[in-house]
Amino acid sequence: MLAPLLSLVSAAAWGTADFLGGLSTKRLSVLTVGAVSQAAGLIVMALVVAAIGEPPPGGRAIGLGLAAGVCGAVGLAALYRALSVGTMGIIAPTAALSGVVPVAFGLATGDRPSGVQLIGIGCALVGVMATARARDPAGRGRGRVAAGVGLALVAALTLGGLVLLLDRAARVDAAWASLFLRVGALALTGAAVFVVRPSFTLRRGELPRLVGLGVLDNAANLTFALAAAAGGLLSLNAVLASLYPVATVVLARAVLHERMSVVQRVGVALALIGIGLIAAG
Repeated sequence: MLAPLLSLVSAAAWGTADFLGGLSTKRLSVLTVGAVSQAAGLIVMALVVAAIGEPPPGGRAIGLGLAAGVCGAVGLAALYRALSVGTMGIIAPTAALSGVVPVAFGLATGDRPSGVQLIGIGCALVGVMATARARDPAGRGRGRVAAGVGLALVAALTLGGLVLLLDRAARVDAAWASLFLRVGALALTGAAVFVVRPSFTLRRGELPRLVGLGVLDNAANLTFALAAAAGGLLSLNAVLASLYPVATVVLARAVLHERMSVVQRVGVALALIGIGLIAAG
């Protein structure tokens, strides 16, 4: 039971971090948000590794961690931008299709999902199709793709890759895997900052939010890595962790009072039910 519990904790932390990231990116550059939050996460993770005192793992685990960080940097940038321009209650469940990536990986390597998981995949895909439809602002009754959905799908693919790579690295050493993930993410973001040179002028209260975002995202990475180190199945851990949109949607409803059409609400419900069925299977 330890691995599933840790995966659910990572889902709560990721969902809350995504909400904060979406809010921050409404005014700040994605690169500014990413650089500050990832730097905060790197400092925290370095302190954790130093406190544990274990030597670094072999080169393969380090490489997997760095690659996971690159996927994470791209995925979070796409997700935060999508959350800032779209409706959080639509974007978060769409990005949660990252949970399907480990299932596809399992199929390619010989896994066979249960009937319940197959039903869950179908529900999730139908749900995303429904939530990705926004009403025509001219009132003609036709739908259009909701803002940010394309970026959310990019986030789903790359964050799914992060989960796969982090799982493999964490089975060697969870703490070091989480540290090198952050190093890889910050290296890519830092290179982009050097080229683009975004503004780092922050208003009062924005720095604590970005630091909190980085700490939460790092905690999510670490708890998921610990779930993998505890011996949990990737297909189960990943889909449980992909329940993070629940926290994002609840916060968006409570704080931002976001509203969605009936079809979109049904779509969100189907997407979340689908993810739950994948986990239950």
